Amino acid sequence: MPYFDAASSAPLHPVARQALLAALDEGWADPARLYREGRRARLLLDAAREAAAEAVGCRPDELVFTPSGTRAVHEGIAGALAGRRRAGRRLIVSAVEHSSVLHTAGAHEADGGTVTEVPVDRTGRIAPGAYAAALREAPDGVALACLQSANHEVGTLQPVAEAAEECAAAGVPLLVDAAQSLGWGPTEGNWSLLTASAHKWGGPAGVGLLAVRKGVRFRTVQPADERESGRSPGFENLPAIVAAAASLRAVRAEAAAEAERLRGLVDRIRARVPELVPEVEVVGDPERRLPHLVTFSCLYVDGEALLHELDRAEFSVSSGSSCTSSTLTPSHVLRAMGVLSEGNVRVSLPRGTAEAEVDRFLEVLPGVVADVREHLGAPKPAEAALGPDPDPEPEPEPEPELVVDSLGKRCPIPVIELAKVIGEVPVGGVVTVLSDDEAARLDIPAWCEMRGQTYEGERPADRGVAYRVRRRA
Repeated sequence: MPYFDAASSAPLHPVARQALLAALDEGWADPARLYREGRRARLLLDAAREAAAEAVGCRPDELVFTPSGTRAVHEGIAGALAGRRRAGRRLIVSAVEHSSVLHTAGAHEADGGTVTEVPVDRTGRIAPGAYAAALREAPDGVALACLQSANHEVGTLQPVAEAAEECAAAGVPLLVDAAQSLGWGPTEGNWSLLTASAHKWGGPAGVGLLAVRKGVRFRTVQPADERESGRSPGFENLPAIVAAAASLRAVRAEAAAEAERLRGLVDRIRARVPELVPEVEVVGDPERRLPHLVTFSCLYVDGEALLHELDRAEFSVSSGSSCTSSTLTPSHVLRAMGVLSEGNVRVSLPRGTAEAEVDRFLEVLPGVVADVREHLGAPKPAEAALGPDPDPEPEPEPEPELVVDSLGKRCPIPVIELAKVIGEVPVGGVVTVLSDDEAARLDIPAWCEMRGQTYEGERPADRGVAYRVRRRA
């Protein structure tokens, strides 16, 4: 069964498995002890730290291991904010950061701090100079800025080196979440703190990395002990740490060749999906992106139903954000980009993905999407493009305005009902859609963008929101 969700968690690399088994035999003792077994464990821990630091591009004494990538983010942000409290209490983040960053930002706000959120364009990328502008326009002192190296949902690469220079010029440290990119190469630029997670590159789960450059003011806010420089207390999971470092070195050795091969497969998906499936929007930057990840959204499709059908066809994919797919709200990344969220599919290919698996996915996908659309009563592509078929019998003059009551219905139903009736108003007429589904705020404007109609905004309604769409074609 093809597994196409490596962005959530990559399959365990063979080197990680070998190192893990070996370390279970050799690295079970306490590395803080001076007897023989402890010294052997300490050698393994030091070697793992040196290997990980080399891959990150920092000194070994600047890097600590944490119980997860999320903990690395939490501890990194909290420690930098505490260490620079005198400089100010403002935190700058992009609108598409991983939820671990945004949750920490929310906790900082609840504690009396302030947060500036930098917007992104439709590809999910911050604008050149965006962080310099946020730093310049901040009404109070900025303690820390955060920027991911690559987006976890759409694969867009961020201009980390540029943002790091802008932050350095303002005397503000930049924390980079490199979870999605570290397995493909080092993070460029003069960053100050960096976090990553081993299970994203094929290491075992339960190991994160936190690098803090020398000279960065940092104060651990939780009770500390003598382990991991006091920044991540508790007994180290040494076998997992050894496996994480060994697999990081291994995947880096394979990265150049595998990135080129997977980029070719992803390019095929990006090109063929819009040809094979009508009414599809491929999202994310087409060039400046991770080599193994592609995301697209299908009009008139429920994402959960689509994933279930693809699973029945033996394909494991993700929809929207893996961190928010269990909620009823659209992905914060897609919302920030202003793109379609319904029928969203994220394909992230693990290393070693065969070309035949991608070909079979492209064979299966059109039928799966068509079946889901038919089940939901979506308009046929011709109907969606041209409106209802002409009737030879004369019809009464259409009303210039039509109201569609979609209250209590989840997307994509409000969009489907809009598509079915848009042809019933004359060009220049208005369709008002009443909906209480949060996803409609994103999907109706995105539908207008794709279908060449005019979205005129929203206004409060008695039990939801009224979205106005003017027919242009």
